[in-house]
Amino acid sequence: MNEDSALDSLVKAIAKLPGLGPRSARRISLQLLTNKESVMDPLIRALTHAKEQMKICHSCGNLDVNDPCYICTSERRDNTQMCVLADVASLWAVERTKIFKGRYHILGGVLSALDGIGPEDLKIGHLVERIHTQQPAEIILALSATVDGQATAHYLMDRIEELPYDIKITRLAHGVPIGGELDYLDEGTIVTAIQSRSAV
Repeated sequence: MNEDSALDSLVKAIAKLPGLGPRSARRISLQLLTNKESVMDPLIRALTHAKEQMKICHSCGNLDVNDPCYICTSERRDNTQMCVLADVASLWAVERTKIFKGRYHILGGVLSALDGIGPEDLKIGHLVERIHTQQPAEIILALSATVDGQATAHYLMDRIEELPYDIKITRLAHGVPIGGELDYLDEGTIVTAIQSRSAV
């Protein structure tokens, strides 16, 4: 395959998606190219529409067609609770359970010395500002049970405990396996983890 060909460019672009390697990317590319009208054209339209319409909520970091998002503008949400998550996928995972009715804050990742991600690379400063402004009664640290996730949780606990407010800090408990990612857990496991959260 010519490295400068349109097919090669398509394969390389698709291979950048999470969970896809070169072989899967080639199969997807062939499926798209051999079914242009039924598969490729609708996909192009959907991607273009999403690119034009979807926005990042300046408040919590969620993806929505509006900014602020539907969660931040909802009057039914509990302002006394704020759930801190690493990414949008984790927020969607928690929302699927329909158990949490508070607010969210997405960090945009977790601390990782190996990947060179420090506190300044995440929305930790914005989290502190939101706590100052909204003064929730409880902060739920819903970060994955990985080494980086737990290191981030410890760092956040130190930052939050420095604030001049009486804030309850909790973390997800039973149900989240060590090394587990929230986005891959079923709703029942997440419900148990939220219900069994404990003070730190």
